[in-house]
Amino acid sequence: MSTIEVTSPFDGRVVGEVPFTSVEGVEKAIDLAYEKFLDVDNWIPKYKRIEILENLMKIMSSQVEELTILCASEGGKPYIDSKVEIQRAINGVKIAIEQLGIQEGQEIAMGHTASSANRMAYTMKEPIGVVAAISAFNHPFNLAVHQVIPALAVGCPVIIRPATQTPMSAVKLVELLKEAGLPDGWAQAVVCDRQGGELLVTSPKTAFFTFIGSGPVGWYLNSKSSPGTRAALEHGGVAPVIVEPDADIDAMIPDLGKGGFYHAGQVCVSVQRVYVHESIANEVAAKLSDYASKLVVGDQLDPKTEVGPLINHNEVNRVEEWVNEAVQKGGKILTGGKRISDSCFEPTVIFNPADDALVSTKEVFGPVVIVYSYSNIDEAIKRANALDVSFQAAVFTKNIDTALKAVKRLNGTTVMVNDHTAFRVDWMPFGGAKTSGLGLGGIPDSMNEMQNQKMMVIKSPVL
Repeated sequence: MSTIEVTSPFDGRVVGEVPFTSVEGVEKAIDLAYEKFLDVDNWIPKYKRIEILENLMKIMSSQVEELTILCASEGGKPYIDSKVEIQRAINGVKIAIEQLGIQEGQEIAMGHTASSANRMAYTMKEPIGVVAAISAFNHPFNLAVHQVIPALAVGCPVIIRPATQTPMSAVKLVELLKEAGLPDGWAQAVVCDRQGGELLVTSPKTAFFTFIGSGPVGWYLNSKSSPGTRAALEHGGVAPVIVEPDADIDAMIPDLGKGGFYHAGQVCVSVQRVYVHESIANEVAAKLSDYASKLVVGDQLDPKTEVGPLINHNEVNRVEEWVNEAVQKGGKILTGGKRISDSCFEPTVIFNPADDALVSTKEVFGPVVIVYSYSNIDEAIKRANALDVSFQAAVFTKNIDTALKAVKRLNGTTVMVNDHTAFRVDWMPFGGAKTSGLGLGGIPDSMNEMQNQKMMVIKSPVL
C-alpha cells in the first residue's frame, strides 16, 4: 500500500504519513460499508453505540495533549486553539450520546375520519444508509467528529475522505473508534485523490454525503450524486458585521479581532466585512488595527502563537494579490498588508476599499479584515446583502429595535447580536443558504439529516 507524507504548513517538515487509498480501494470501502448496512440483523444496537462513544470520550480525554499536537502539526492552527478544538471534539461525542436519548417519533392521529377508523399510527427513525463524508483542512479533528460521529450515533456506516493536507486527524479518529470497540467496516478513512472522492459521492450505494469545503466543488459533487442521495453542503460566507454608533467599542474589538484572525482567518464564518457608522468608523478601524498589530504570528506549535501559517504557500500568494488589488481599488492598509514568510501573512486591516474589490466580494480565507464606513443602517444592510452568499452575520448595537431590524433584514442563516460572526457551539444549527450551502450541520441536526422517518400503521377491529 502506498503512503503520502503530511507536512507542517509552517516550515514544511514532515509530521507524519498515512496510507493512500486507490480508486479501487475506495470502491472496496463503499462495498464493505454497504454490506454492513444491508445486514440489518447485525446492526449495532443503540446501547452498544452509546458504550462505544463513551469509550471514545474516555480515550480522547486521556490523549488531549497528543491529539492537540497532531491536529496543530498538520493543520497550522495555533496550539492554544488546537487544544480547544480537541476539547470541543470530545464534547461533540458527548452531545451525540445525549441526543440519542431524545431521538423519537410520534403518534399520528387516526380515527377522526371514517376512512381512518380502527387504526393507530406511529413514526420511528431509521439510519439512512451509507454516509460519505468529504472533509476540510481547517478543523481537521473536530470536523471529522461532526461528520463521522452523528452517522455512527444513529447507526449509519460512514466513510470519511479528509483533506489531503490534513488527513492524520480523521485517520486517528477512526483508529480510536476501533480501540473503543467499533466493529470493522462501520467507520473507514480513505485518503484518496479527487476521483476517489467523487466516487464516494456518485456511488448508488451512498445514501447521504456531507461535504465541507469550497462552493464550486460542493455544488459540482451535488450535481453528480446518484438519484436519491441526500446531501449537506457547508461552504463559506463573506461574513458581514454592522456596527452602529451606540456599540460598545472597547468590548467589541477583542470579539471582532478574534473572529477575524482566529486560525489566520481560515474559517468559513470568519469576520471579514465590517460596516461601521461613519461617526465612529475611524475609531473602530484604528482600535482594530492596534489589536491586530499586537498579535503574535508564527509556528503553530509555540504556545505563544496567536496566528499561525496559512495552509500552503499558494494561499499566501493569493492573499497578497488580493490585498494589493484592494489598495489599487482605493483601500488603505491600516496595519499589516505584507507576507511575513512563505507561510505566514501579517494580520491585516484595510479601510474602505471599493465594494467590487476581491476582498469585498470573495471569501478571503486569510488574516484580513475590511472596515467600511456607512451613513445609515439601510445602506449598510444593502451592502452586506449584496453578495450571493448567506451564512453567519452580526450587528453591534445597544438598541433593541436596531438589533431586531438587522436580524430581520440581514441575509444570513444566523445573525449574532453583539458578538462576532465566528461564534459557534457544537449543538447549535450551523449551515449556509444560497451559494453558502445546503442543509444544516451541528451534531443534533446532522443526526436528524442522517435518518429516515418510517411510519407504522396498525389496523385492528378492536381499535
